[in-house]
Amino acid sequence: MTLLAPPGAALADGSSRNSIRGWTILSDSDAGADEVIASAKKYKVNHLQLSHEVVHDLQEVRDPRRQAQVNRLTSLAHSSGIKEVAAWDHALYNLTYYPAEFRTGPNGTIDLDNPAFWTWFKSDYRQMLDLVPDVDSIILTFIETGARVENQHSTKLKTAEEKLAYLVDQVASVIDERGMLLYLRTFGYYPAEMERTIGAIDRVQNKRIRVMAKAQPHDFFLTHPIDVTVPRIERPVLIEYDTTGEYNGQGKIANALVAEHADRLRHYRKLPNVIGYVARTDRYAESRITNTPTEINLFALKRASEGASNSQIYLEFAARKYGLLAAPLVARALARSPEIVTSTLYTLGNNNANHSRLDYDPYCSSYHRSVSGKWVDDPTTYVRHGVNKRFHYWIDVVNHLAPPHCKTDGILRREAGYVLDRGWVTPGNHMTLPYLNDIITEKNHGVKLAEASLRDVEHVRKLLRPNDYAQLKAYFERTVLTARLHRAIAKAYFAYRIYVKEPSADLARTVWEGLDEAQPLAAQVRAYPAPPTGEWNWVIDANQADLYYKRFSEGWDRYSNIKVPRP
Repeated sequence: MTLLAPPGAALADGSSRNSIRGWTILSDSDAGADEVIASAKKYKVNHLQLSHEVVHDLQEVRDPRRQAQVNRLTSLAHSSGIKEVAAWDHALYNLTYYPAEFRTGPNGTIDLDNPAFWTWFKSDYRQMLDLVPDVDSIILTFIETGARVENQHSTKLKTAEEKLAYLVDQVASVIDERGMLLYLRTFGYYPAEMERTIGAIDRVQNKRIRVMAKAQPHDFFLTHPIDVTVPRIERPVLIEYDTTGEYNGQGKIANALVAEHADRLRHYRKLPNVIGYVARTDRYAESRITNTPTEINLFALKRASEGASNSQIYLEFAARKYGLLAAPLVARALARSPEIVTSTLYTLGNNNANHSRLDYDPYCSSYHRSVSGKWVDDPTTYVRHGVNKRFHYWIDVVNHLAPPHCKTDGILRREAGYVLDRGWVTPGNHMTLPYLNDIITEKNHGVKLAEASLRDVEHVRKLLRPNDYAQLKAYFERTVLTARLHRAIAKAYFAYRIYVKEPSADLARTVWEGLDEAQPLAAQVRAYPAPPTGEWNWVIDANQADLYYKRFSEGWDRYSNIKVPRP
């Protein structure tokens, strides 16, 4: 397959470089989906994916409600000028989905060498596709699935890569019968797992298959680097962007992350095998970002692909949505988003938000699975935000910030065991006062920026339409409350981590400063009009703040039930 081609030139499978402009709908809200599809025309969207709550596994279209929704949205998208509609799928499903007559391998596994199984498998796949006849493509996750094919029995297929590739070719044979397209989603929790995924793709025989890769390795963290495996994929590749901020605020707080999307797009569109982009438009329920300030991320991908600079994107979006006179200050308010998020939901360069939720402990993924240092040869980061220091992701950040139980979590050993072997992460609670001071400095920085953006919106109130002002005001008021609440709980939590080792009056005062700041903030969050529903229930952060209050004032079993008396 020849991939070296100028922009717009046809690749071997008939695709063109950077020709796909796609969006993905995750929510099963009919009204929301209609709004997204209506907004797609002005962005020249020609590719739409239906995923997650609409259809995550293709088997779900056997549910009449899901089937009807997929068919209705497919028809609506086509009639709205969107040429290609894709449905998501995972393979294999849970082991019990498959008839017992095929589960004859050791420990009840599927015998992959039994041709009757594959005959049944393909017939079953045809039946599912028959239920959604107008869908044009399938987006297939063939790893991290229910009954992992690599764990099934075969004497012919010797390696995990061979089993994965064989499965893909069986699906592809059914897809080819119908003239549809098949995209393989890459995924890996750590570099060796990504290597296995790429190895499996290399072994797939069908040459029409395309690939969909995230703009980051593993998952959508702002501190993750680019995915260096993309140039090695000898197939057309579609790059997936999380414009809704799964880990970065989910559109409920300042999420105008223009550089995050535009800079990555500029990098990937130079690669000869990249055929375009697809961007997520919601994070479940009513959390869609169209017709909100966070829509700027969708705008950023479109305009960056047309040559606009980041500053130009901020100004253009603000002018189009909020008017020329208000645009400069609105653009400035929105442009602070990256620093606000990385000072608030991240701590010293490491994401500490459990899918945007307030959760410093016990969510261990923040301290092993999601660490950006896994994906770079030099695992260091320079943190500005008033701190202005370089940190080693493992030796400095994880070793000091991670709760002790997260260091003994089996996931750390499996996915980054070398950090234990090298002594970069060592057992125990190593939180210290210098790190606490840096954390407080950083959280103060996030609060200061959030407050500045809210002031900018207030300054242009008279220049904004009432609805636009109300929307922007709520957007940045939630941002300010979130930044302040994180500052309060971070101060209390990390001070408590030192206190349990070295109790002192000064540390007790710091813990209670944080708790006393958090209580009225939690009340304000509960009283504030709730943002649109979605995965991150913003109001629940108030309950989490109360939980930390209880832990520190009454004792936490994870830390020997040590309580901090009020000074």
